[in-house]
Amino acid sequence: MNVLEHTGADPGDTSAGSPCAPAEADARVALPHDLPVFLVGMMGAGKTTIGRGLARVLGREFIDLDHELEARCGVRVPVIFEIEGEGGFRKREAAALDQCTQRRGIVLATGGGAVLAPENRRLLRERGVVVYLRATVDELYRRTSRDRNRPLLANADPRGTLRDLMTQREPLYDEVADLVVDTGTMPVSHLVKSLLPLLQAYEKKIP
Repeated sequence: MNVLEHTGADPGDTSAGSPCAPAEADARVALPHDLPVFLVGMMGAGKTTIGRGLARVLGREFIDLDHELEARCGVRVPVIFEIEGEGGFRKREAAALDQCTQRRGIVLATGGGAVLAPENRRLLRERGVVVYLRATVDELYRRTSRDRNRPLLANADPRGTLRDLMTQREPLYDEVADLVVDTGTMPVSHLVKSLLPLLQAYEKKIP
């Protein structure tokens, strides 16, 4: 497993680190395969922002699994949680993940809890290259503290919830990860640029 560490500006701050900002990020780069790239990690780790930037540089389609679910259901994720509970949401998430992971040549940002189901972890490992975007609890809290679209954090102690979720999920992210990137506070465009050679060099044989 390869690990890439970063420090600098915040990848969650799209004003400072937008992948649209530097012209160099617009140059197309090809991978030596069409395997899908799957981004996993906690809520607030930057999966959507980094995923969009990575997809643009690679000339690939970007899919956000939560947004895919919202499009299918016609409502936001918190509403799905409210109506069907987390169990109902996870079933819908698993079905969408199964379909999306079969597509070649994409960059897919998964939900933070997608790795909880053993079958989801198997599909991620077997169907593409998995990148774990890692961040500290303090960084995650700073990035998510004003986000009202996080049903699991809608409680009196969101920081404690993030800590508990990290304890539960980090071993699962490590289990599926082919590459690990510490997002730190580096601008998204720089992080994407640093990730590209790792993706180009990584070899994974998938039927």
